[in-house]
Amino acid sequence: MNTVSESIVKDMALAHNGHLKIDWVKEHMPVLNRIRERFEKEQPFAGLKVAISLHLEAKTAYLAKVVQAGGAEVTITGSNPLSTQDDICAALVEDGIRVFAKYNPDPAEYKEHLIKTLETRPDLIIDDGGDLITILHSERRDLLSQVRGGAEETTTGILRLKALEKEGKLEFPMVAVNDAFCKYLFDNRYGTGQSVWDGINRTTNLVVAGKTVVVAGYGWCGKGVAMRAKGLGAKVIVTEIDPIKAVEAYMDGFEVMPMLEAAKHGDYFVTVTGNRDIISKEHFAVMKDGAILSNAGHFDVEVNKVDLNAMSTSSRIVRKDIEEFVLTDGRKVYLLAEGRLVNLAAGDGHPAEIMDMTFALQAVSLAYVNEQYKNIGKTVLNVPFELDQMVAQYKLEALNIGIDKLTNEQKSYLESWVE
Repeated sequence: MNTVSESIVKDMALAHNGHLKIDWVKEHMPVLNRIRERFEKEQPFAGLKVAISLHLEAKTAYLAKVVQAGGAEVTITGSNPLSTQDDICAALVEDGIRVFAKYNPDPAEYKEHLIKTLETRPDLIIDDGGDLITILHSERRDLLSQVRGGAEETTTGILRLKALEKEGKLEFPMVAVNDAFCKYLFDNRYGTGQSVWDGINRTTNLVVAGKTVVVAGYGWCGKGVAMRAKGLGAKVIVTEIDPIKAVEAYMDGFEVMPMLEAAKHGDYFVTVTGNRDIISKEHFAVMKDGAILSNAGHFDVEVNKVDLNAMSTSSRIVRKDIEEFVLTDGRKVYLLAEGRLVNLAAGDGHPAEIMDMTFALQAVSLAYVNEQYKNIGKTVLNVPFELDQMVAQYKLEALNIGIDKLTNEQKSYLESWVE
């Protein structure tokens, strides 16, 4: 395979810088390094093709190299037009991985890259948001027959998979990596919490302390965003549709109210719901002058850009990744990163130590599907608990942390109904 001639990337001259980034994260991903050592010995993907669609930055690149070390022929594309890093793409091509991705392609190019990735006829898939899966189950069903299964990274992608499964249309097993303990407890909460504010702070260069932050959605990602906003000194308002999560946010010390009321108070807005039109015309109409809008959900539909444009007399880019909209009454609101994922489109994504656990889960889940795909059916399944625990144990060992173990007497006590 001549990856240079077969790939679509911006500039191969950028590869050196990409290699430096990948080498840096490798030094901070001990769990994935341990999985790589196993894969190099066991070769679980020998002779197989793997297609990957993820945010194409250094940590993802290292996951691709780990899968490659397991014997796979790997092809990768981006899962978001603004999170792809061109130097990473070039470095991967030099490392023998086929790449179809550029930073900020137009919609037609972005779609073309996804389709070209699938046209390599993969046996296994790693998806983020369900783009590959959706294309396979709709316009390119001719590419379905060879696929054994795969793994999905995000809440949004799992929702799409479960909709397919409910309608009886899912054609192969997919592991819901997002629902694993070592994913949502750490990646969604601590990873999103830190990386969202990394992206907002580096983009705006404004203070957070003393201001009001509105967090839409109090799932694990929303919990992390709210927690980090509080740590930066902000007053935090949470909006929710789930009464249980709303009570949880209240008990965690945050104000809870509908978005229409919260819109009057917010200085910063972060949507983290996975749904559309979370902030729209009725909310723009009551916002403060200078409000800053951002999204940390998968797709750029949570902040309604159609409404925002319709209500504006003008718009302009005032700083990299900041678009200013002047409303008809003269108020200005600012949208970060085109309403796309602010932590990736305007930042570098989650810290390497966090993605270490998530991508270790991706790697071992993919190996599990390859071993068991004939037995598990066309379904969305959870990461086997023993794999979740294994990743956690590897993480503890990397941190030089030991924990207790049950004695035989304690095990017996827990398994008995008599004292």
